[in-house]
Amino acid sequence: MKRLPLLGVLLASVCIPAVLRGDDAPPKRTPKEALQAFNDLIGSWRGTGTPQQGTKEERDKNFWVESDAWEWKFKDKDAWLTVKFDKSKYFDGGELRYLPDGDRYQLTLRPLEKKDPIVFEGQLKDKRLTLERTDADKKETQRIIVSLLHANRYLFRYEVKGGEHLAFTALYQVGATKEGVPFADGDGKPVCVVSGGLGTIPVKYKDKTYYVCCSGCRDAFKDDPETFIKEFEEKQAKKK
Repeated sequence: MKRLPLLGVLLASVCIPAVLRGDDAPPKRTPKEALQAFNDLIGSWRGTGTPQQGTKEERDKNFWVESDAWEWKFKDKDAWLTVKFDKSKYFDGGELRYLPDGDRYQLTLRPLEKKDPIVFEGQLKDKRLTLERTDADKKETQRIIVSLLHANRYLFRYEVKGGEHLAFTALYQVGATKEGVPFADGDGKPVCVVSGGLGTIPVKYKDKTYYVCCSGCRDAFKDDPETFIKEFEEKQAKKK
């Protein structure tokens, strides 16, 4: 039996553990970094909901109009998005978080008809967030699809599978348009010093004006302006 040269043994002892440890694996994203993909959601929206079942006359008759408001929230190194619904037929509000393990997102919603929140999990692909949950009582899988169509428009679609629905079937859809913002590509617009989204609210620090995108970012900036300014300036310098 041939023996490995001493050099080969030493190299194997170094390289193999490195592979097993996954030293070349990319670092996990922080919640703030992962949720920046949803910066376009920040702000107030006017949504029109339409049932996806029944005749065209029934669908047209039973539409509704709601308002959605999204904003950032921060606590220490954690970050998440919150949403409040006004005049929605189904939900009062909720929050969107990032789960580093599995590179997944979690959407928790508060239904109008009961106190217990419901939780959906899924992934984002090509500006399309697909989340699912299993309802044991109804014996069905429920799915929410959030499609980021444009900086000023997104779709919220609710589907179910199970029981009489052998495949995923849409029950309703809400098309939302951002309020008070014209359709534009955003070039030349102020950038939020906290989230990197579209800056709409001016804030001042040491006689210099910066911009934030929502009240959540404004509060975070006031708590620790120098940290956010430093991160913002470093990112801007890398773009040059």
